[in-house]
Amino acid sequence: MSERPRILVVDDEPQITRTLKASLCMHGYEVEVANNGEAGLEAFASWKPHLVITDLSMPKMTGVELCESLRDRSQVPIIVLSVKGEDQSKVEALDRGADDYVTKPFSINELLARIRANLRRPNIGKEDEDAEPIDAGDFHIDVQARVVLVRGRDVHLTPKEFDLLLYMARHPGKVLTHRRLLTAVWGGQNSQSAEYLWVFMNLLRKKIEPGSTPRYILTEPRVGYRFQPSND
Repeated sequence: MSERPRILVVDDEPQITRTLKASLCMHGYEVEVANNGEAGLEAFASWKPHLVITDLSMPKMTGVELCESLRDRSQVPIIVLSVKGEDQSKVEALDRGADDYVTKPFSINELLARIRANLRRPNIGKEDEDAEPIDAGDFHIDVQARVVLVRGRDVHLTPKEFDLLLYMARHPGKVLTHRRLLTAVWGGQNSQSAEYLWVFMNLLRKKIEPGSTPRYILTEPRVGYRFQPSND
């Protein structure tokens, strides 16, 4: 980006927003803060940030609801902040469109790494501008439009779910290790986070698999996953 990346922080804890704003500004980002989801939506519409960081537990509008509202109008990367007891809300936020999550307490270096990885996503999109659609087995993937059909059925995927499926579809039948998938889709700083991949893979499976037993995304125990585009 030629301009300083703009980050919107939405959290109802003043200490968190003050700390994040100071740290992110020190690392070269422009930062705006909002203390609830409704204020976050207003700031998003007027300021047009490149990335949004949101807490999950907030008054007036939860972080999950904010993710859904943002995703209805934009593909901007969204990182949610959660505490360990919010696992269900975290998964719901990812299912509603969030791209990433960071569990409190977290180090600023971890958050900065996640921010850098998510801000790289538009560059990946530019590389795919001229990519041809992929037809493999039961899948049709329109790379430019980011549309997925499974046996003719339109499947709505979040940006990260689409990126994950697209990478596997470009390597059908091959065993893809946890490290390789994490590095390709989220960046090298997540290459050791196998449980992180597990969350997103489960969300993707719920949307594309024809039943409770996986047929398209097969688990290779202790190694990774293999994409089998036909369930015949």
